[in-house]
Amino acid sequence: MKKALITFVFLVAATAMFAQAPIGIGQAQINAGFGFSSWGLPVYGGVEFGVHNDITVGGELSFRTYSDNYVYTDYRHTIIGISANGNYHFNTLLDIPEEWDVYAGANLGYYIWHTNDSGYEGSGTSGLGIGIQAGGRYYFNDKFGVNLEFGSGNSFSGGKIGISIRL
Repeated sequence: MKKALITFVFLVAATAMFAQAPIGIGQAQINAGFGFSSWGLPVYGGVEFGVHNDITVGGELSFRTYSDNYVYTDYRHTIIGISANGNYHFNTLLDIPEEWDVYAGANLGYYIWHTNDSGYEGSGTSGLGIGIQAGGRYYFNDKFGVNLEFGSGNSFSGGKIGISIRL
């Protein structure tokens, strides 16, 4: 009976440790996909690293382009974004099943925005932006999942949908 109780406690503890964070300490995952915003359709890719059972840090690169017309002039905009982010994962706190990953966090990004108008060279700008994000993932197995994220506050604002692959 004592061995069965010890075995049961060990199995429950091991399961809880696995479910504490979709990305464990020292593990990594890559994310890629498409976004949606009022500033075009971004394509993005990034990586996240587990630094705590509930915290990840990472980076992301995005690219988007879109056109508009203002006072009979056509404009073509290109935006490149580079950001660093940190997320808190709520799985442990909310006892969320291990297939799911619900998170929120903040990001600091640098963007390069270039505009061409009707064939002229155009103008450009760049700058820093601070934003927030919240999202979730569903993992089909130990390595592959899909993600959905919403953000606000900078050129990375809008949303993203894509895939996540644990390394």
